[in-house]
Amino acid sequence: MSTINIKRVKTSEIELKDRLVSIQRVAKVTKGGRTFSFSAIVVVGDENGVVGYGLGKAKEVTEAIAKGIDDAKKNLVKVPIINGTVPHEQIGKFSGGFVFIKPAANGTGAVLESAGVHNVLAKSKGSSNPHNVVKATVSALSQLRDAYTVAQQRGVSLGKVFNG
Repeated sequence: MSTINIKRVKTSEIELKDRLVSIQRVAKVTKGGRTFSFSAIVVVGDENGVVGYGLGKAKEVTEAIAKGIDDAKKNLVKVPIINGTVPHEQIGKFSGGFVFIKPAANGTGAVLESAGVHNVLAKSKGSSNPHNVVKATVSALSQLRDAYTVAQQRGVSLGKVFNG
């Protein structure tokens, strides 16, 4: 019963910071020799709950990164953040990559910087391919729900969500 909680965000009203995750040189072999191009995966976010990823391909590195940033701005999602951490544990999966994220105490753990989540423990299982790990992480973040959303979906009061 995993409902993906994707809330699209418009890029015009927010300031986004971009981070290059991976860049790879790829070659196409033709009759005339090898033709090289570059593939870049980029993550953008406002460090306040909005994050997206994109893939750019071009003959030059800078063009690939620029295309990746433009693609990432088209795929932004809103992530619920409570006290600088995620509201609950979540597993994300994409292809062979699995990512497990869970809340942590203040000052603990790795930083999912682009989304603005500062206190979180994360574990990557399965594939270490950067494309699959990034997509699995965004999948896990997009499945997160805060207590208010859960109460609204169940049709009960906010107190009943916590107290049963």
